[in-house]
Amino acid sequence: MKQVEVNIEERIIITETLYQPSAATKRSLAIAFIVCYISIMFSGISSMLMSVYLPVAVKDLLGSIPDERMNYISAYINSIFIFGSMFGGFAWGFVCDKIGRSKAVVFSTALYALFTALTAFSSSWLIVGVYRFITGFGVGGVIVTTNILIAEIWPEKKRAIALGIVSAAMPVGFIVAGALNNLIPEWRNAFLSGIIPLITAVIAMFILAEPESWKQANHAQDNKAGKQIFSRDYRKNLISGSIIFGAMLIGLWAIFSWAPTWVQSITPDNNKADELRGITMMILALSGLIGSIVSGWIVNRIGMRKTMMLCFAAGFIMTAVVFKLNSSITTITLVEMGIMAFFFGISQGALSVYIPALFPTKVRASATGFCFNIGRLFTATVVFFIGALVSFLGGYGNAIFIFSFIFIIGLITTIFSKEK
Repeated sequence: MKQVEVNIEERIIITETLYQPSAATKRSLAIAFIVCYISIMFSGISSMLMSVYLPVAVKDLLGSIPDERMNYISAYINSIFIFGSMFGGFAWGFVCDKIGRSKAVVFSTALYALFTALTAFSSSWLIVGVYRFITGFGVGGVIVTTNILIAEIWPEKKRAIALGIVSAAMPVGFIVAGALNNLIPEWRNAFLSGIIPLITAVIAMFILAEPESWKQANHAQDNKAGKQIFSRDYRKNLISGSIIFGAMLIGLWAIFSWAPTWVQSITPDNNKADELRGITMMILALSGLIGSIVSGWIVNRIGMRKTMMLCFAAGFIMTAVVFKLNSSITTITLVEMGIMAFFFGISQGALSVYIPALFPTKVRASATGFCFNIGRLFTATVVFFIGALVSFLGGYGNAIFIFSFIFIIGLITTIFSKEK
């Protein structure tokens, strides 16, 4: 296993963790996998619940309101959750390096779970907003801490596969959130689903083990690895990791956020457009899910850097094919969307392995949290401007295609990066 700018002691620590697990260790791995999968899946559910139940929740809290007011509330709720998630990703990375991987997973899970459940008792939109920010803060932490925990305890040969499968738990949560809309009409009851990850966190507090690599690094006499993540030792990898993760995230969210609107804009029949929007989101979600699941095998087969290069290249090409060569939605268009989302799914699993591997144990969580969330900061800002560029560029398809050039930046950065 290659490490970048890691001292001798750190190399020994990491090497000692890469062994064939014993029966006892296999049990520990199983426990960690189950806890992380449940935590990530329910964080996906918590992320999407308000979007799914928004019309019902608005009617309950405010009664009938104009569409403009509805749009304002939707933007407010979604934005505050995203910013909570971003700040949580930054903060929990440092917490994870300080108190340990398992504790950070438990506390971040408990935080979002508790405030998801408390949302069910909200009496105003102000309270909903506060709870959604704190929920997002916990979700942002879970995304970082679970990845770090799995990356550090799993044997090297199977690490990419485990992380790929675990990363697929988030889109599974999105799908479950949509299904809950049909199974549980009352929005307050749906938010009580937060009780399940809360119970999981309480149980995990007593059974989830801490990685040996973190224990040894945390107690090592040599504190060089404890330098600030912005120090010269880590700066190059911090910049390249942020660009690679951010480039994929910006392109991905630009497409996923605006693809349904693009479908609407090129489909004259409103009833048909409504149907096609739903089909589009299902295809994007399911294809991305499959890509995440198989990403580990692809990484093991062709290597990390080649996998990311493939994802960036395929993302750019398929975005051009879908949004520049189609003037109506056909079966072929939907197949093309599926192929595009499949490579996006692969990238998410691969990045879960790639980014943590850039840094030594002592600063791995805080540095990974920075790379993950500086991209989200730019994404939240950049994707917003697609709406403003639509009229200027002559349609949503052209605006989305322009943003796909971010994949070229990611591809070039990956080409000049070292194999991890």
